[in-house]
Amino acid sequence: MGHLIDSYLRFAKGERSPLSPWVLLLPAGLIGKGYSRLRNGLFDHGLLPVEEAPLPVISVGNLTVGGTNKTPFVEMLARRLEEMGLLPGILSRGYGGRAGDPVIIRGGRGDRSLVGDEPLLLSGRLPHVPVVVFPDRVRSARLLARESVAVAVADDAFQHRRLDRDVDVVLVDACCPFGNGRIVPAGTLREGLEGLRRAHLVVITKYDQVSPEALAALVMQLSSLVGREQLFLSRLCLEGWSRWSGRWIDSVEAPQGRAFAFCAIGSPSSFRSFLLAQGLELAGERFFRDHHRFGAEELTALEAEALRLGADYLVCTEKDVYNVPSDWQPQVPLHVPRVASVVDDEPRFWRSLVEALKPRFVVVTNGHGEDAIGAELAGKLRRSFPASEVYAFPLVGRGVPYERKAVPVVPPPSVTPSGGVVKYSLRVLWQDLRAGLLPQILAQLRSWRTLRSRCRTPLCLGDVYLFLHTLWGQGRKPLLVATAKTALLSGHFRLESWLLRRRCRAVWTRDEATARQLRSRGLEARFAGNPIMDLLGDNDRDGLLLPPSSERILVLPGSRDRAYDDIGLILETVLLLHRRGRDDFLLVPAPTLELSRLLGAAPQWRLAGTDRLLHDGGARIHLFQGPVAVAARQSRLVLGLGGTANQVCAGLGLPVVSVREKGKEVQQKLLGEAERLVPPQPEALADAIDEILGDGELFRRMSEAGKRRLGGPGALDDLISFAGGTLGWEARHVLYVKLSGKLRGGEPM
Repeated sequence: MGHLIDSYLRFAKGERSPLSPWVLLLPAGLIGKGYSRLRNGLFDHGLLPVEEAPLPVISVGNLTVGGTNKTPFVEMLARRLEEMGLLPGILSRGYGGRAGDPVIIRGGRGDRSLVGDEPLLLSGRLPHVPVVVFPDRVRSARLLARESVAVAVADDAFQHRRLDRDVDVVLVDACCPFGNGRIVPAGTLREGLEGLRRAHLVVITKYDQVSPEALAALVMQLSSLVGREQLFLSRLCLEGWSRWSGRWIDSVEAPQGRAFAFCAIGSPSSFRSFLLAQGLELAGERFFRDHHRFGAEELTALEAEALRLGADYLVCTEKDVYNVPSDWQPQVPLHVPRVASVVDDEPRFWRSLVEALKPRFVVVTNGHGEDAIGAELAGKLRRSFPASEVYAFPLVGRGVPYERKAVPVVPPPSVTPSGGVVKYSLRVLWQDLRAGLLPQILAQLRSWRTLRSRCRTPLCLGDVYLFLHTLWGQGRKPLLVATAKTALLSGHFRLESWLLRRRCRAVWTRDEATARQLRSRGLEARFAGNPIMDLLGDNDRDGLLLPPSSERILVLPGSRDRAYDDIGLILETVLLLHRRGRDDFLLVPAPTLELSRLLGAAPQWRLAGTDRLLHDGGARIHLFQGPVAVAARQSRLVLGLGGTANQVCAGLGLPVVSVREKGKEVQQKLLGEAERLVPPQPEALADAIDEILGDGELFRRMSEAGKRRLGGPGALDDLISFAGGTLGWEARHVLYVKLSGKLRGGEPM
């Protein structure tokens, strides 16, 4: 059996002729290749769930089956973090263990049959570091977070895609980088080389065991995949020798005489090369499959063979000691080298690692109103996590509210005739399609590649379409602020609820009734205030200085391109009201509109200075290009064709007058008596305004209805609190600040 296994391994590693009988495995290798690509695609697009852990996670993995020095590399990372005053924890699958639930081990104390050999080795080398052993690394990470751990180092987790990682470090064995280049079982690769593009850092291990020419060729190959700046070199160094005689005897002298080597690790040839590099003379050797558990009779036979070959002592790896019987005492001296992983240019490595740990957040929105809320959320994120980077991903328009707050906008602008994805008119939807809606959507989906595996859980503000777009583009379970649906209207469809339950981390609703509806369907739904009313946070900035007035009419032409057509109707209404004796108007154009184009649609009006519009007939309108909430505080009633802006004003107690159309009829179901809809005629609009301002009881009822229907703010603050605690964003921010501070302070890594 041993010869058969050796023959297969030589084929898989590319050491045997391609005409070997093992070529019969090539079809199985193609199936494995297809499976790995399909699996990665499902994770990349959220069809299989990816969940963020409540603490930062650094994954150490590889592309191949076999030893790449992952365990000593994990130990090196954890030890350095501990030396910097941070408590790390280690996540391990526990190969060969049989634990039914996550098990925490410390100080090397644990049952090898439950936890496996490598966790015991790591725990013994790092006595103060908790090691959690369980195949489900998501559950293990949650357990570590309750242990007050600052950062988790996940051993062999590159293919454990369900656990979202902050940093992926991938190790490549210089001695046998990719075997014969095929996927298991036809080779040693777990997935194709394209998987390296998910890595943040790639480390070539054992580079000192290959020729300079072979190393240069490997560096060139990897640089084409990940870039030279993300590439590093690592090797093992000898820290000292220990001896095992039923217990550890540390700090012994280097062994003298001839050695008989045995091991059960993924790359036994590397162990041989390491021993020869230390000047040991080998009388013989015996290698076993990785993680092999030695029996007493087997060890007795090894000792007999060593003596027969004239060896003076046995030598094995530290991991092998955890696979011998606990009561075994060698009759031939057993020496064990203590090794440590060393990274060349270690300061650059840590700078790159810390940069990858920098918290990066993305706010995704699909409409001007949502953009305004998203810009407010981006500002709150910056204030809560000042060392982070915040990006905006608007699906509709140019993201002007983000640009005004200097929030980087990722995707190319999506400008369509309707200003968005139309729900109410197939005719306008057809116009959008003819204007290039589908190519714009595809371009946005491609833009997600720049953020995939770089940003934390996406924050979505909008509807389920937006949520699905984000899930497909990013893969992680998003958080959703559901601004588009409410139980006060039709609520969420059953299919929407099913999708959200399976692939959304949590949902914030705009009212308690919607939260109850979603919770009854099994979702984590929260209501902490109306996210639309969080726009009131703008009141602290960009103040509007006008004298107080109890008759001021706030004019809102809307935020989409149709506002250029609607402005004529609005200004005709203003002129009619002016002739009836009203002369206090305040126009707030949406940031998405071009003022010059807006005025071009009304040639009898001209701009006077920067803050007034004048008409040849004597009418005037104050102009304010700041937040609607600021203007609403100084107004009495709204003449508005907007969506979110109308709702903000209604929530502040301003009655709303608008035109009767399908979209506004849907909005009126939400606003109730707070909004009056009339035919799109100046006389009808002016009559409604006169009636409301002239009837104190009607005005009061409409004002109270708006406040009652919209509620107060608070959703965005609760969202950030949830992300900071449950998703671990506060822990990530603290870790990054501490590590980057140490880098700036020049502390050794």
